[in-house]
Amino acid sequence: MIRIFKTEDGMIHQINEAENGCWIALTNPTATEILEIAEQYAIDPDHLKAPLDEEERSRIEMEDNYSLVLVDIPMIEERNEKDWYVTIPMGIIMTNDIIVTICLEDTPVLTAFMDGRVKEFHTYMKTRFILQILYKNASLFLQYLRIIDKKSEVVERELHKSQRNRELIELLELEKSLVYFTTSLRSNEVVLEKLLRSERIKKYPEDTELLEDVIIENKQAIEMANIYSGILSGTMDAFASVISNNLNIVMKFLATITIVLSIPTMVSSFYGMNVNAAGMPFATNPYGFWIVLAFAAVLAGVVALIFSKKDLF
Repeated sequence: MIRIFKTEDGMIHQINEAENGCWIALTNPTATEILEIAEQYAIDPDHLKAPLDEEERSRIEMEDNYSLVLVDIPMIEERNEKDWYVTIPMGIIMTNDIIVTICLEDTPVLTAFMDGRVKEFHTYMKTRFILQILYKNASLFLQYLRIIDKKSEVVERELHKSQRNRELIELLELEKSLVYFTTSLRSNEVVLEKLLRSERIKKYPEDTELLEDVIIENKQAIEMANIYSGILSGTMDAFASVISNNLNIVMKFLATITIVLSIPTMVSSFYGMNVNAAGMPFATNPYGFWIVLAFAAVLAGVVALIFSKKDLF
């Protein structure tokens, strides 16, 4: 899908035809749309296709008539009726006349600009536009990291009351999201550092300040992701040990009960043997059944008391 935007009188407008100073947003474009933009603006089609590969790495590439900035952005992915967090590539191509963005899906990073929710945003200020996109991207990482932290706290509270694996699996999914975020943020950091040193992309003093803010925001997101990942990893290990310990306690309790109950069974089995009644204690006593039953109960009670003192219950 191709959408074209341009700011006029401080407002963002969607237009039908591309013109100087506009922004062309490609969302999951077809091969025909890619070739159309590539031919119109002399862009290598491979550079337009690169952000459509989910495994593409973040980087900057400088060509004679355009520059490519490829970064990872956070996305929400729904699986099993739950929201999980992943990252996908997004490409920004700056030519002498226009800005082109390419992404597999609609992303909050770009929709904020499309809806006019970003202040002091102009499509013809290309360098500043790129930095504003990168700043919005770093801010979105921070926002999703806070949500992941809150979700992990909810799962931890549920895990206190549960001995099932479902909560541990949810924590594992959140930890995977943090690994994706950390890897992507570090790749983005390299791109930002190169962007700061690059002389090909013209930067005004206020643009340099904005780029430094983006780098700071990105570093903060990396620190948060590392902290949350460490906490989550430790929590998973601790709760895995707790669940294993609870299982051991249950098994110990069941083994103790089995031993105590086996004593009356053992006594009664002796009296169920096919032997001469004269050789069995209390066999001829009219109260023999109750005496043997009481003896077995007392013996089981004594064993239970011993186990209780040894804290085996």
